[in-house]
Amino acid sequence: AADRDDLVSVEGTYEVGMQDQAFLGPESGMAVPDDDGGVDLYVATQWLHVDRDQVAACLDLPHEKVRLTLAGVGGAFGAREDLSLHVHLCLLALRTGRPVKMSYGREESFHGHVHRHPARMWYRHHATTDGDLVRVEAHLLLDGGAYASSSSAVIANATCFAAGPYMVPSVEIEGVVVRTDNPPCGAMRGFGAVQTCFAHEAQMDRLAAALNMDPVALRLRNALEPGDRLATGQVIAGTLPVAEVIRACAGHPSAALGSDEPMARPGGAGRTADAQHVVRGEAVAVGFKNLMFSEGFDDSSAARCVLHHGVATITCACAEVGQGFVTLARQIAGEVLGVDEVVLAPVETTSIGSAGSTSASRQTWMSGGAVQMACETVRRELLAGVSTAHGVSIDDLVLADGRIVSLTGDLDLSLEGLTVEPVEAEVVHRHAPTSPLDGDGQGDAHVSFAVSAHRAIVDVDPDLGLVKVVELTTAQDVGRVLHPLQALGQLEGGAAQGVGLAVMEEVQVTNGHIRNASFTDYLIPTALDMPPLEVAALIEQPEPGAPFGAKGIGEPPSISSTAAVAAAVRDATGLALPRVPIRPPDICLGGNALTAEVIA
Repeated sequence: AADRDDLVSVEGTYEVGMQDQAFLGPESGMAVPDDDGGVDLYVATQWLHVDRDQVAACLDLPHEKVRLTLAGVGGAFGAREDLSLHVHLCLLALRTGRPVKMSYGREESFHGHVHRHPARMWYRHHATTDGDLVRVEAHLLLDGGAYASSSSAVIANATCFAAGPYMVPSVEIEGVVVRTDNPPCGAMRGFGAVQTCFAHEAQMDRLAAALNMDPVALRLRNALEPGDRLATGQVIAGTLPVAEVIRACAGHPSAALGSDEPMARPGGAGRTADAQHVVRGEAVAVGFKNLMFSEGFDDSSAARCVLHHGVATITCACAEVGQGFVTLARQIAGEVLGVDEVVLAPVETTSIGSAGSTSASRQTWMSGGAVQMACETVRRELLAGVSTAHGVSIDDLVLADGRIVSLTGDLDLSLEGLTVEPVEAEVVHRHAPTSPLDGDGQGDAHVSFAVSAHRAIVDVDPDLGLVKVVELTTAQDVGRVLHPLQALGQLEGGAAQGVGLAVMEEVQVTNGHIRNASFTDYLIPTALDMPPLEVAALIEQPEPGAPFGAKGIGEPPSISSTAAVAAAVRDATGLALPRVPIRPPDICLGGNALTAEVIA
């Protein structure tokens, strides 16, 4: 199909630099030896049970001799999926017979965890003169660094979503990750989709220019929708409101007015950008990604609910790293059981099974689903007992506000009195099964998907190469919002990481050595760098199989935000700018050697 004479084709090569997760709390922990020859480890992590298994293997101890308890929050964004100081702490404690505490400094933290994979990506898009995508070809090359970590899963994800949230009849995507002598790379928020979104959205803008077509209209014309078939051959069975997200974001009124205030200019106060030299750019980008683990992984989460004296106690090994699961778990239990007081038991490995990793936007669905299932089991048992004891149909009973009442008003019982003897349930929740991709990259590898869009407005001083992100607008597919304030926090945090990757964040590596392992030299957005985030819409289309229809929302904000900011800078300057982060010399010296061109 790509050989047809009536097609328009654009080709480009794009690069993404190495980004650090830059979480708030560096790695730290405490190990306490036990008289039985085992060890208790208190540490911040993303997956307690896998950490336990790896530490036990390193120490040649049975699993039951290594006990992990979640300690602290501190953020993660993928960097706490791999072991850091865990084994050293336990070895020291076992050797000395005394508790040992260890904390990394920021420089040690930079060297002690994985980063986002740098990427070099070649793309070629083919479309009809009417703007219908016909074929996408891409070669993706990721630098995995010195250790494998989760590189194989990251490149699989990048490959699956390399064409973007668009209907493309023909694709040929090759993904390769290589082991090098550079610092190791692994999981980071977006997990491969950030890199490819930057590339495929740059291609869509170039295609729109070649077609003399509005970039938003081109995206809408090709937007995926439920029932469409992905590049992997999988048919979208759940919700995926791509067009609705694009329209909401692109159509939202802008509040970005011009300002004569020096702090509003690129570079801020002082003798930096002159107002008459500043140019403005605007662009929209769209990205999507899978939710939860994929490709046949046996993904599960365990939870226990105990209702005693009217108080619900929830036990789940879900690692809270700042995403807000502790709030959602209480909400879910309170909603299902009709109680006000919900206690969360300490998160550890000895009393409950694995909750899986706090990653892949999965814990709301997986551990939230496990908590919901456990609470619903307790609810059913309670209602069945009352129904039997009082001769009332279960359908005529209502559980709310700490009481069970009948619809007729003849029965009114307190949960506190009904649960003098505890009622409890322990469950293991699994999502619908997936399958590995075959040799041709085909298979039903994913459970669900989420899409986000960002519109960026930037001011640029082309002479100095300075960029000011003036406004970000976003819309996102969320299934159902469970906690509006936490949802906004996820959107704002993801956008901040996206802005950072677009214009400032990069781990500088020379001969395998990190050169900027501090927040003095590794720049991250401050309050002065971040623009207001306008939420155009949270598109609520409840997802089948998800707890209360809610999708995980942590990763999509970081996927399309980088691409939108970079595209807006291109719009302002007219430069190709095929690499992020965009540095001042890339603008004031006219870009770099990477190519992006119309070829037919």
